[in-house]
Amino acid sequence: MTTSRILIVDDDPQIRRVVRTTLVAQGYEVGEARTGKEAMEKHSQLRFDLILLDMNMPGMGGIETCRELRTSSDAAIIMLTVRSAEEDKVRALDAGADDYVTKPFGTPELLARIRAALRRLPSPAGDSHQTLALEDCLINFSTRRVTAGGSEVRLTPKEFDLLQFLVAHANVPIPHARLLQAVWGPDYGNEVEYLHVFINQLRKKIEKDPSQPKYLLTEPWVGYRFSLPDPPQ
Repeated sequence: MTTSRILIVDDDPQIRRVVRTTLVAQGYEVGEARTGKEAMEKHSQLRFDLILLDMNMPGMGGIETCRELRTSSDAAIIMLTVRSAEEDKVRALDAGADDYVTKPFGTPELLARIRAALRRLPSPAGDSHQTLALEDCLINFSTRRVTAGGSEVRLTPKEFDLLQFLVAHANVPIPHARLLQAVWGPDYGNEVEYLHVFINQLRKKIEKDPSQPKYLLTEPWVGYRFSLPDPPQ
């Protein structure tokens, strides 16, 4: 049984009640919020591990709430919405969400998405890259922290997992499906838009010139590759 703490943020009391019952039965600790503002307040007090965040709430909407949460929180965030357009998915991911679930959703799907969002990649055994210096960027894989230009850069949990996996397989082209399944889980493989958004966000955070990336490279028709120069002999 897990002890992860989950916050349900939705203005519909029936949805909160059904989801809460499901999560409590799985052993999660569960909190509820009706608005984005209330979610911010509750999370600042209790620091939830994962937030289920409705995209379409009155007042402070889900996108705005997600952006605000990402300024200070590493919690996993799953956006919930009745819309399934790719544009909405990209907006959610751009705002800092780790995943996206369209209403109505089944219990098995929701639980699988929660497990995937809470999943953290362990540091590869024997990995020599406990820290990695890239020009003015320093990545610490032990503490999961990144600094650039002397200031800490905040990565979402999945951004860091994706970066860690690419670095662990440096200089090797990794197909889209393999990246998705390694970082999100075996139920993923076709959500290429996730990678587009996450790679773009990572480039903005660790590349000197995101429009001309030096490290996070696209392999056309295949996937992505982390280019790590060989150390001088």
